[in-house]
Order: sequence, then C-alpha cells, then structure tokens
Amino acid sequence: MAKPNQRLKLVRLLVFVCVILLSFVLYSFRDQAKQLAQYGYPGIFILSILANATVILPAPGILFVFAMGAVFNPLGVALAAGAGAAIGELSGYLIGFSGQGVVENAQMYNRLLEWMKQNRLLSYAAITLLAFIPNPLFDLAGVAAGTLKIPVLKFLFFTFIGKTIKMLFIAYAGATSLEWLFGD
Repeated sequence: MAKPNQRLKLVRLLVFVCVILLSFVLYSFRDQAKQLAQYGYPGIFILSILANATVILPAPGILFVFAMGAVFNPLGVALAAGAGAAIGELSGYLIGFSGQGVVENAQMYNRLLEWMKQNRLLSYAAITLLAFIPNPLFDLAGVAAGTLKIPVLKFLFFTFIGKTIKMLFIAYAGATSLEWLFGD
C-alpha cells in the first residue's frame, strides 16, 4: 500500500500530466473551437476556458473576444470571457499546486515567486494586474499562486477581476471598431 506522501506525489504528477496534455490538445484544436461562437455567451465562456487552459502555448482568445464584442453586448462578452478565462487559468495554478518543477529554473518565475512569498497581500494585486495585462506571463503567476497554495477561490476571484477588465476593453474595442469602419 502506498504511503500518503507517495499518493500525494502520484496525484500531483497525474495533475501535471493532465494539464500538459490538455494544453497540447487545446492548442491542436484551436481552429475548431471558434465554432463555439454560434452559442452566444455560453460559447464565449467555454471558448475562453479553452483558450486560457493552455499553459504557455498561445490560443486565440483575445481575437475571439474582440470579434464577439462587435456582435454581442461588450459587457456580457467581458463577463463571460472573464469568468471562462479565470477558470481556464486554473491549469497553471494546478501545475504550481502539484509541485512539479516546470518553471523552477526560469529567472522571471523565481523573482515573481519570491516577491509573492514576501508580499502576500500584494500578491493578490499582482494576480489582478498580470491577469489584466495582455501577456503570456500570467501562466507564471498562476504557477506561483499554486506553489504558494494561495486559496483557489481567492486566485479565481482576483484572476476574474483582472481578466474581466481586460476583456471589457477588448470587447469594447471590437464593438467600436465596427462603428468606426462602417459608421452608424
């Protein structure tokens, strides 16, 4: 019978492998995922989960939100995309929580991890800010949050805030670009 410590390591390894496999599957099928747009806000929500569940690999989430902002109410698009993005970002959090050393040797990750360790309250602001800024580095913040065992609901909340504000700007940009191009 496996010891509790061995079982925990096995579960962590399984989570790590699942997140990596999910990233590759989602990246491979990213073009087919665009068909979810026909389902409105639920489709936006699901596509946003998928686009943000990839770790490091790019997915077309922001372009999709831009386009959907021109079709649907930008606030609704932002809320659906922000909620989906926060849930999708759990993949990075789970990698950090699993304790696997995916990015242990990355200098930027190590600096962010140390800073978040020393500034627990400010780490929530960092999660929100990094979720807001369009960049691929948010995965590092998710991994760091998981490594530090930041409560998952707090991680989701602050990620949702940052992602939703970002998606709101992008959705409104999509909505206003059609008005600018084609007039009223």
